[in-house]
Amino acid sequence: MRVGILILTDQRWSVAAERWRRAEAYGFAHAWTYNHIGWRDLVDGPWFDAVPTLAAAAVNTSRIRLGTMVASPNFRHPAHFAREVTALDDISGGRFVLGVGAGGIAGYDNHVLGRAPLGPRARVDRYAEFLDLLDRILRDEPVTWQGEHFTVVDGRGTPGCVQSPRVPFVVAATGPRSMRLAARYGAGWVTTGTRSDTLDAWWRSVAEASRRFEDILAATGRDLSTVDRYLLLDPASPVYSLSSVTYFADALARAADCGFTDAVTYWPREAGWYAGDEAVIDRVAADVLPDLA
Repeated sequence: MRVGILILTDQRWSVAAERWRRAEAYGFAHAWTYNHIGWRDLVDGPWFDAVPTLAAAAVNTSRIRLGTMVASPNFRHPAHFAREVTALDDISGGRFVLGVGAGGIAGYDNHVLGRAPLGPRARVDRYAEFLDLLDRILRDEPVTWQGEHFTVVDGRGTPGCVQSPRVPFVVAATGPRSMRLAARYGAGWVTTGTRSDTLDAWWRSVAEASRRFEDILAATGRDLSTVDRYLLLDPASPVYSLSSVTYFADALARAADCGFTDAVTYWPREAGWYAGDEAVIDRVAADVLPDLA
């Protein structure tokens, strides 16, 4: 089991830089941030963009893998975003991982741009187009495309990614169509489970999602061992994963039992979303992470 941590972009770099450095020093395998123009009620406070944040994190670390969790076509165009991804992979020396999702049905990213939200079918159609174009451009294939959602004229990915044949995609998916996209394009698949009122109900949803994805892999002929499976421990669970060291260790064990190779917790905030005590991370780093190495 590999363990990652997600650091929201809600602090100035004078504060955030130390968090990214500590994430590496603690021994987390990967560190992530959200990729939104703004997120929920945090739009009322500080909020910074993911791409320059990850670039800064890359030059302040040397080993930990870094990524978006997740980027989406809600406001990203594949021709431009491919340039940003290539730059992040280059700056990080090949440590960048592209977490990608279909984009929320509603939320600030749509609202701030004045766009009407797409329905579920159209969102997955757009997602498929987005993944296909990113995949091709990041493989340094010149792309010209006129689709339902995107137009690209001579899109380029030069000089190509540091990682070959391109940066790894970790593809968020819940339904069968998006899971098939994860099976096709993903070096990894990521889920949050289903938002639930009880912990047992949430873990049941996590186990069921894992089983459904395994069935999709089998149906598409993809070897299970070739796809990493990531569980975000906090967005849908009724219990914050860093509420205690004991709970965190138990959550990792349960995630492994459900077939996940990677689990991601959230850096604790003083209040509101993912509120917790940073001292728990110190104890996790001392008592839990070394046993996973």
